[in-house]
Amino acid sequence: MQLDKSNGESREPSEVVSRYLEAIYYMWFEKEPLRSARLADWLGVSRPTVAVGLRRMTRDGLVRMNGRKEIELTEAGQRAAEAIVRRHRIMERWLTDALGLDWVTADAEAARLEHAVSDVVERRLYEVLGRPATCPHGNPIPGYTEVVPGEVRLSSLAAGQGASITRVSEVAEREAPPLLEYLHKRELTPGREVSIAETDEVGKTVRVSVGGRDVTLSHETASKVWVVPAAGRR
Repeated sequence: MQLDKSNGESREPSEVVSRYLEAIYYMWFEKEPLRSARLADWLGVSRPTVAVGLRRMTRDGLVRMNGRKEIELTEAGQRAAEAIVRRHRIMERWLTDALGLDWVTADAEAARLEHAVSDVVERRLYEVLGRPATCPHGNPIPGYTEVVPGEVRLSSLAAGQGASITRVSEVAEREAPPLLEYLHKRELTPGREVSIAETDEVGKTVRVSVGGRDVTLSHETASKVWVVPAAGRR
């Protein structure tokens, strides 16, 4: 689904603030609890450092704390975060589609380039690339597209159920780059059809059939892959 892009951003946030906004957005998008300790782990900094950063961002009207002591993006913070993520995902598309870089390298390079790309270049790249709907890992591009309706985590499926992979969690992209390579090599990529061969509740594993072979995933890894279940297939 195509959306109208908002152009309400004022001045660009600093690179440090951008990293905070991007991390908060990814965790919010994946419905993870948004606490400062989790943010510190994500960014690889101390909790006091995160506390200082969040105070500044609160002062600037980008975030707020709710009654559960969880971080929330304000409307201005949401717009700023979406702009950063949009640039990142468009850059990833360019790096993979035009330059032929692999998933992992493209994600790392896009993280470096996203802070230097202007709105003019971003919009031109988007058009030149043919208005892509997602990043290479299947995640929607904020301001242009939305998630596929009916998505669930692969780990939530029962044995015998089939599904189509839609995307790989952005949390996995940033926190476990080797996981991207692991999934790519095993063809667990957007658009692939899979079925659950077996679930092991004791060992916390899921055996998935894809492309004529079985792949065993930990429950944690399977939770980072989003799918749309096949109707009526159990």
